[in-house]
Amino acid sequence: MRSELLQDTALRYFAEVARSGSLTEASERLHVASSALSRQIAGLEQRMGCALFERHPRGMVLTAAGEVLARHARHAALDAERALEDIAALQGLRSGRVRIATSDAFASEFLPRLCAQFQGSHQGIRFDIQVWPTPQVPERLRLGEADIGLCFSRAPAPGVAVVCRLPAPVVALVPPGHALATQRNTTLAELSRHPLGLPPADTAVRQILDMACSRQGLLLEPVIESNHAQTLLRFVAEGGGLAVGSEIAARHLQATGALHVLPLRDRGMELRDIEVQTLAGRHLPHAAQSFLALLQQRLPAQ
Repeated sequence: MRSELLQDTALRYFAEVARSGSLTEASERLHVASSALSRQIAGLEQRMGCALFERHPRGMVLTAAGEVLARHARHAALDAERALEDIAALQGLRSGRVRIATSDAFASEFLPRLCAQFQGSHQGIRFDIQVWPTPQVPERLRLGEADIGLCFSRAPAPGVAVVCRLPAPVVALVPPGHALATQRNTTLAELSRHPLGLPPADTAVRQILDMACSRQGLLLEPVIESNHAQTLLRFVAEGGGLAVGSEIAARHLQATGALHVLPLRDRGMELRDIEVQTLAGRHLPHAAQSFLALLQQRLPAQ
């Protein structure tokens, strides 16, 4: 059974137009004629006694009343999905979908391994993992496009409940055999003397580093920059130099001995957390709730 069967047609059409901001795009996504969408929305506005959209040449913009209804529509769609998955759960955890919005550092190794482990016991569960820039992860939850958000955070996000929070200090990544590999920790000043891979200036990690370097009058000049965590990890593992990043992204390579993770002694490296997020006030479907429990269990460093 599809969740659409539990939702009012006019409300579902309205929600898609609100999401896309265009009758044409909503028509294509729903496989429904634009004229039919327009009639349904007009009827909804007539019944409610107010305009839900402002019509512009370039698209449809929600009014204040439309914003309120859009929030209700998103919750209604999520509740319909949860009802169907909970009904399926009465037969055991044999079906369902878990939608995860995450940032790059978790997507290369940690989440694929965790999903494979979960499916080993629950083969009917499907996963939808979408990688977003960190600031956009909470937005996917607010839009109803994800059940679980997993990302780094430096500030609270409105409308989002934090299910689990763990410290995630910025660390140094060092290849085996390197002069620093035998140390228990290191500093940015020591890293600056070696070829270095860094994330770009607009990332949270780089901003943390730049603030620390500014306090020390220190300049880090990377030989490689990338917003892809796996690129920097491979750069280190192949002996290209050092890098900075997160323990969780490097966890598997560290376990195999492909690189070493060293704490950084510099002040400010701790100004970041890992957050597991859900939409505030939402009850997750059974499959997502079960995976969430495993996620919370596996996140801490072993």
